[in-house]
Amino acid sequence: DEIGMIVTRLEEGGFVRVSKVGRVDVRTLAAQPVTIWGREPVEGLFASTPPHLQTAGENKVPDIAQQLVYTGLSAERAAALIRPGDRVTFRQEPAALLNDYVTGKSLDNRAGVAALLEAARILSSEKVLPCSVTFLLSDQEELGCRGAQTAAFAQRPDEAVAVDVSFGDSPSVPAHKTGKLGGGGMIGISPVLSGPVTEKLTRLAEKSGRPWQPEVMGGETSTNADVIALSGAGTPCGLVSIPLRSMHTTAEVIRLCDVENVGRLLADYALAGGLKGDDGAC
Repeated sequence: DEIGMIVTRLEEGGFVRVSKVGRVDVRTLAAQPVTIWGREPVEGLFASTPPHLQTAGENKVPDIAQQLVYTGLSAERAAALIRPGDRVTFRQEPAALLNDYVTGKSLDNRAGVAALLEAARILSSEKVLPCSVTFLLSDQEELGCRGAQTAAFAQRPDEAVAVDVSFGDSPSVPAHKTGKLGGGGMIGISPVLSGPVTEKLTRLAEKSGRPWQPEVMGGETSTNADVIALSGAGTPCGLVSIPLRSMHTTAEVIRLCDVENVGRLLADYALAGGLKGDDGAC
């Protein structure tokens, strides 16, 4: 799942208008390089007015509908390659930082996918598992958790654990609304989540000795867990998130140790047999 944009209109001079797909942070768009996925990939970038030429009031961030992507193409060439409805993604390479930190685009939710793959790697070394395990990599979470909702209905799981990212600590964000990068997975605690699943995840995290941290929410979690819990006749669902800084930008930041710890916690949960594992059935 990845936030991005969609082409709404072609303008003169090689410019293209776009609309948001997901909660794009419009404050970061000026001069951002993008790829338009037309009949062939087209490279472009958001136009930016130099600060020297801005007039009073122009320092306000314009809505995305007022911003333009420049392609350098003639009107004829642009019309041949690009059509309204073509998808647009940010063009940004990931980078390794010091002390196990990584930055890049779409770590929400690439980090969650990496954690699931780590759990699958661990479980693959087991000859027999105490329960059946299905891994789901769903799309359109940013548009209402559509992939998770339909997949949960089709799979009809007995229980589930959703994986996402959540707000990481940052000087610009209140500490009580964040998790600490390097502090381990954030186990969700919410009225919409299954208490028994949450409790078992917590017990396993404590037993392992690996770092973890609680994330308390008073209502919906704004993750796939919200729709999985309501799928079919209802599915007991837990949530584990990876702390992430600068969410919904092209410079998101995570720590690899958090991804690894979440993957190991998910594997521990499966190896423990889920909710029914305590009494030896699954």
